[in-house]
Amino acid sequence: MIKFLLLLTTLLPTFAFATSPNIEVLDLTGHWVGYMALGLFALAYVLVMVEEFTCFRKSKPVILVAGIIWALIGWVYAQQGLPLAAEIALRHNILEYSELFLFLLVAMTYIEAMRERNVFESLKVWLINKGFTFRQLFWLTGFLAFFISPVADNLTTAMIMGAVVMAVGANNPRFVSIAFVNIVVAANAGGAFSPFGDITTLMVWQKGLLDFSDFFTLFIPSLINFVVPAAIMHFAINNETAAERLELISIKKGGILIVMLFMVTIATAVSFHGFLHLPPVMGMMTGLSFLMIAAYFIRRSELKTQAQGFDVFNKVGRAEWDTLLFFFGVILSIGGLGFMGYLTLTSEAMYTTLGATYANILIGLLSAVIDNIPVMFAVLTMNPVMSEGQWLLVTLTAGVGGSLLSVGSAAGVALMGQSKGLYTFASHLKWMPVIALGYAASIYTHILINGL
Repeated sequence: MIKFLLLLTTLLPTFAFATSPNIEVLDLTGHWVGYMALGLFALAYVLVMVEEFTCFRKSKPVILVAGIIWALIGWVYAQQGLPLAAEIALRHNILEYSELFLFLLVAMTYIEAMRERNVFESLKVWLINKGFTFRQLFWLTGFLAFFISPVADNLTTAMIMGAVVMAVGANNPRFVSIAFVNIVVAANAGGAFSPFGDITTLMVWQKGLLDFSDFFTLFIPSLINFVVPAAIMHFAINNETAAERLELISIKKGGILIVMLFMVTIATAVSFHGFLHLPPVMGMMTGLSFLMIAAYFIRRSELKTQAQGFDVFNKVGRAEWDTLLFFFGVILSIGGLGFMGYLTLTSEAMYTTLGATYANILIGLLSAVIDNIPVMFAVLTMNPVMSEGQWLLVTLTAGVGGSLLSVGSAAGVALMGQSKGLYTFASHLKWMPVIALGYAASIYTHILINGL
């Protein structure tokens, strides 16, 4: 009870802010503190981009910089006698992150549970043992990546399909290289038409800018984004039979049940948001309880025949914590820069000068160099006045723009590590013109079908 009362006291400043009009916000874009914050964030992001070479995890620099940025803000506001404004702004950013964090934690826990129950491994072995030709496998892994990533994240999807390609094509470097490019494009395209397919779509949905069903209007543009480059790359693959065979792997007890519970959890999150007008994260946390209860009975059943049973908390521990903490650093850093006034300047430069359409296309190109999460969070923080068609456009471009370069998405970076040198930045860059053709075709298709 005492802890509960202490928790309530931490919320009191938030309530005070809601009733306090005319909170003053300082423009720090011309202040040395602002320049220092920009420089530090740029330096941190350089370290993020070279993580593959330094092995210095991406969460470390951005969390440090986030702390420094808000310390600088707090110091300036305290000097001006305005500590409340900075405090409330920081609390608002932490609230935004906490919703995203809990949502992703549940999804990652389910994915880890399915992985441990051999759901994905069983699918991989089934595909390998079918004896497909390389061209058939190219299209099959591409379409599976496109349709799995809307439910699972594009990183997990790419890793599964990449394992299939490596198992059957390790002696065919050309096939592996082209197939990996195709998987990256397909996984990113598939994630763009579902609120669960990518962090960017999830953020747009949680912000309430688009309804759950609105995202599915991007299905055809996303499909075009994947099919156009795939149709061209198809002719670069020799139509030989992949002869690799693996021993069958069965799904462990409860695996199918966990898959079904994951579907129910997604439906619960959608229902909480659509019918009860509550944050979807509450539906996801409710869904986590489904998994925890099921895990209890699976564990009891397994302990009768083996020393160690299924442990759901172990799956929580195996979530991608570096990624989750990276989001904390990025969201808090960009939130701080926005509070200083930089995102207002950027919004005016892009959306007022260029116009919404060109600005949103540029957002997609930026996401090929800078991760699409900070880019999309910056757009959401700017909150430009746009039509539903324009919000769909920026959702599409931010999702698929990362496919232009291998370092533009988590899927591409992961596959570079998985390929053992067969898929590289240069091998992906070779196909960038056809990927760009798909990018342009998807934008044109969206404008044609959905309008702006």
